[in-house]
Amino acid sequence: MAARPLVARQPNERLQALIQEAACSNAGLARRVNVCGAEHGLDFRYDKTSVARWLRGQQPRGRAPAVIAEALGRKLGRPVTLDEIGMANGKNLASGVGLQFAPTVPAAVEQVCELWRSDVGRRDFLTGSTVATTALVEPSRDWLITAPDEAVSRTAGGRVGTADVAAVQSMTDALSQLDHRHGSGHVRPVVVHYLNSVVSGLLAGSYREDVGRALFGAVARLTELAGYMAVDTGQPGLAQRYYIQALRMAQAAGDRAYGGYVLAASMSHLAASLGSPREIAQLARAAQEGARGQVTPRAQSMFLAAEARGHALMGDSRFCHAVAGQALKALEAAEAQADSGDDPVWIAHFDRAYLADELAHCHRDLGQSQGTIERARESLAGHSEGRARRRAIGLFLLADGQLRQREVEHACHTGAKAAEVLAGLRSDRGAEYLDDFQQRLVPYAKVPVVAEFTARVELRAVA
Repeated sequence: MAARPLVARQPNERLQALIQEAACSNAGLARRVNVCGAEHGLDFRYDKTSVARWLRGQQPRGRAPAVIAEALGRKLGRPVTLDEIGMANGKNLASGVGLQFAPTVPAAVEQVCELWRSDVGRRDFLTGSTVATTALVEPSRDWLITAPDEAVSRTAGGRVGTADVAAVQSMTDALSQLDHRHGSGHVRPVVVHYLNSVVSGLLAGSYREDVGRALFGAVARLTELAGYMAVDTGQPGLAQRYYIQALRMAQAAGDRAYGGYVLAASMSHLAASLGSPREIAQLARAAQEGARGQVTPRAQSMFLAAEARGHALMGDSRFCHAVAGQALKALEAAEAQADSGDDPVWIAHFDRAYLADELAHCHRDLGQSQGTIERARESLAGHSEGRARRRAIGLFLLADGQLRQREVEHACHTGAKAAEVLAGLRSDRGAEYLDDFQQRLVPYAKVPVVAEFTARVELRAVA
């Protein structure tokens, strides 16, 4: 049976990568740190054994981490941060952890594990972190131009096998289903603790090349799910960090198609929630370009739908409808070869109902009420009861279209159904749709049916 190393202290692979980049031995680094410390009036007496302990995950106290960073920076000829040497220990988190597309696999592992550790231990610190759309676009460029990782296998640590990878995949599927049904507020803490304990231990284990690629692919999916859950719990600044690291894990897996999915399904939707339409289209096009020739028609349809959302938010009806038409054709091609078994598991959910949901958003953003109504109804007809959050959003889209056509009574009736579904969820994203619908009702506040709807919502909120 494969071992499952659940270690509290992870090897500092980020420091290891920098030492290798600086072409410095352990003894050489110790001497440089001692000299640098003496210049600051510190009596350090480190040796190669001290450096070996740091590489195993031990962090020296006091001012030593800053001196280590300075000593390495002098050797490299550039500034080096505490984040880069893996000794931030939660400090400067808002400005660094999780926002870089790491250049090497060891550095990527160290960075993603540091993000998980920081999330588990310092969630309050992360909650207020802001989102910059450039922090989403820049990693997409790194992903586009970075050469494939030549090797990911490891020989240190407990053995990791295919059964371990299968367990992560099964956990991801189960947690995703729970999230769809109950909302991320119930599930996200479980995901983050699982990543920080079990998954980080697996990444620190030993594995063959093929197992390592599969492991990174499974970690990419679960990390992306954790990012979506951060969105659904009102933490977009945390979500962008998870999405960037999911993209880097997909790169280590050698899976360009899933990397494109992270850009188009995750990062672009986060950009949409931030009101950055240009970046939505950029990210979706980067997905198409970077995964060209390596995706199925179903995935291509999703990438195109994401681009259409960007054009809609920019008010470009012509481009939006043109790209939406391409998305429909791609999905038709996928349906024609539905029995081929080519679709990866992460895109299997993207069906007519999901595409209709995306296009309903496009019509809404373009102010096209009839199109919004038609696509929202198509979406609702295809979403099962298990997709509770998606059904609530579809109902709010339908209510929005009805309200634009001044069907106030119908809109309130539909909105009430959406609010009823939402009452069984812990979803910040769903709550945002409810708030938006209530704002649209303000001009009709004196209409009795609107007053009744508002009273019901307020009563449910108090209860």
